[in-house]
Order: sequence, then C-alpha cells, then structure tokens
Amino acid sequence: MQELFPYLLNGVSVGGQYALIAIGYTLVYGILRLINFAHGDVFMVAGLVMVYATTAMPMYLALPLVIAATVVLGFVIERAAYKPLRTAPRMSLMISAIGVSYLIQNLAFYITGGVPQPVTTPIPWISDDILVLGASTKRVTIVTPILTIALVVLLVYLIQKTKIGMAMRAAARDFETAQLMGVKINSVISMTFVIGSFLAAVGALLYFTNYPSVAITSGAMPGLKAFVAAVFGGIGSIPGAVVGAFVIGLCEEVIKGLGYTTFSDAFTFALLIVVLCVKPTGLFGEKVTDKV
Repeated sequence: MQELFPYLLNGVSVGGQYALIAIGYTLVYGILRLINFAHGDVFMVAGLVMVYATTAMPMYLALPLVIAATVVLGFVIERAAYKPLRTAPRMSLMISAIGVSYLIQNLAFYITGGVPQPVTTPIPWISDDILVLGASTKRVTIVTPILTIALVVLLVYLIQKTKIGMAMRAAARDFETAQLMGVKINSVISMTFVIGSFLAAVGALLYFTNYPSVAITSGAMPGLKAFVAAVFGGIGSIPGAVVGAFVIGLCEEVIKGLGYTTFSDAFTFALLIVVLCVKPTGLFGEKVTDKV
C-alpha cells in the first residue's frame, strides 16, 4: 500500500484535470447535443499560450492571459464554426467540430514548426516538491483536486442560482421551447463555451505543470480520456463527468503502480465498454423516453 500511495495521489490529481476538461464536453452536449471534438485542442492551445506567455512576461500577467486567450478561442470557435450551423443537421455540426480540431492542430504546427515547446518557466509554488505521508510529490497534486471541487461547486451554484444558469437548464431541457419562451439561446450557448474553455485553461495550467513540454498532439489523449469520463459518468451530467474523471484517473495510476503501464490506457476504454454494456446512459445519465 505504501508503494501505491504516490500513484493514488497522482490518480486523484490526474482525475481532477480530466474533470475540468470533461465538464466542457458535458456542458456543450447538454445544450447542443454536440460532441465538441475541438475541446481537447483548446486545452492544447492553453498549454502553448502558457509556454510562450510565461517566458515573455511576469507570471501575474501570463496566467490571466492564458485564461483570457483560451476563453476568447472558445467563444470564436462557437461563433464561427457552430452558430452558422444552428439549424443544420447534427452531422454537419459534428463534421464542423472535427474540421475545427484539425484546423487548430495545423495552425499550432505552423507556429511551433511541429517541435514540442519546453515548459521552461514552471508556475511557482504549485510546482514545488512536497512530502505527503512520506511520499514525494509536487504541490499541484494536492492543489488540483481541491481547486477542481471548488470550481465545480461554483459552477453548480451558477447553474442552479443565477439567471444565466436557469437559461442553460431550460435550453438543456428543451431547446426549441426555451427559444419560444424568450431565452436568448445564442448568449446561453456562447456562455457555455466560455465556461468550458475557462475550465480547460485551468486544467491546462495544472496539467502541464507536471510535463516538460507541450506538443500539438498534447490535447489529444487528455481530451479523449475526458470525453470517456463524461460518457462514463453520463454525458450531460456534471457530477457524472467529475466522478467518471476521478475514477478513470485513479484506475490509470493504480495500474501503473502495479507495473502494467502498457495497459493503463487500454483499461480505461475497456472499463467504458463494460459500463456502457451494463448501463448505456452512464453512471448518472438519465434514461430518455421518446414520446410518440
């Protein structure tokens, strides 16, 4: 157990980072019934902006810039790639999302030359080494789950207690009826992308603190695993996305701790298949009944 403890710590930390990305998937799906395949690449862009910003300016300016740039990118993607297709078939939206993903990757390739960008200026304090019950780890490992839970609580409060949150719940329940009742759908959807991009930026700041470089493909696997976490927990459910992310993060790290690193990714997707076979809507997903 003592040998597995550092892996359990890492699992909770990685799970928190996956959760911040997964919430973006589940929010967009809850309203638009769209899987935003570009979300992992938004996460990657946040990492690249962090690398460039932290080397060019003081940290107190660089970190807000990373979050602001990522939020603007999410807003622009929604307005340029998804808003014009609001009344188009759902397949058109999905193709547009895939196109945006490849566009972002190719733009990142052009800017970086395809060379991974080193994280030369780590974020102070959270990148310091500490001891937890005799295990050496970075402070970000402890900060991540705490910050993730705090942000989720704030998000739940926003959705349950504010006017924009009420509009988001109305749009998620019945998109067309919400429009007829005067809900400003475009504003609601834009806010959804802004929130998702903000959380992805925070996740990137935490995630890349543990990695030496950021590549144009750095968002692919975290984005895919966060999507798996969202589906695992029940796509459209914020608590489900968070629980699914922590479960996947813990399982991955425990498998690595047991010496089966090669199979950690495979286990994640195998677990998803098993859960979907038993409960297709995910752990917290609601069963949808089609009315005739």
